[in-house]
Amino acid sequence: MALSALNPSLRRIPVWTLWLAGLAPAVWLFWLALSGSLGVEPIKELEHRYGELALQFFIATLAVTPLRRFVGLNLLKFRQALGLLTFSYVLCHLLVWLLLDVQIPSQIIADILKRPYITVGMAAFVLLIPLAVTSNKASIRKLGSTWRRLHKLSYPAAVLAALHFVLLAKGFQIEPLLYLGGIIVLLLLRLKLPGRIRAPDRIRRRFGAADSAR
Repeated sequence: MALSALNPSLRRIPVWTLWLAGLAPAVWLFWLALSGSLGVEPIKELEHRYGELALQFFIATLAVTPLRRFVGLNLLKFRQALGLLTFSYVLCHLLVWLLLDVQIPSQIIADILKRPYITVGMAAFVLLIPLAVTSNKASIRKLGSTWRRLHKLSYPAAVLAALHFVLLAKGFQIEPLLYLGGIIVLLLLRLKLPGRIRAPDRIRRRFGAADSAR
């Protein structure tokens, strides 16, 4: 069965169910950390898990347009929620580092300035702030075409977030490289490509031929 056949069923799923499912791991992981079930370094593990979930939601967000373009699977209804879930987990990741891990303001500033992986991670977070603030209908109406250009900041933010993971890893590890590679592939798939490798015309007519900028 073609993936596009799932579209009628997907349209009936309320967005709040994605929020519920998406935020559940954050609560569960925090409880595991409090109960001492995340190993000998629960704060570090919680920080890592939140960061990894942020990358996974980032990849899911970036995959919306390629899935629609190439296989006709329309997840546009959920993209805003996926993007905000990404920011939520980035924020959780950052807050665990700030409030539970380092805690000392002077050390936080020193780490941002001196440790490349933290500098890169903070740059990704800063790029995501205006995207999270403007991820609402009022901002879309007010900003118009500027909104689309602004939300292209998600592309460098995604690369920087994955690079943060690569730089953080000690020694050669395949997992961070897979995240970085996956993000780069998804961004390349957003380039203008010949019509013969796009989704069939009947699918594009049904769901709209133009992809939004994010």
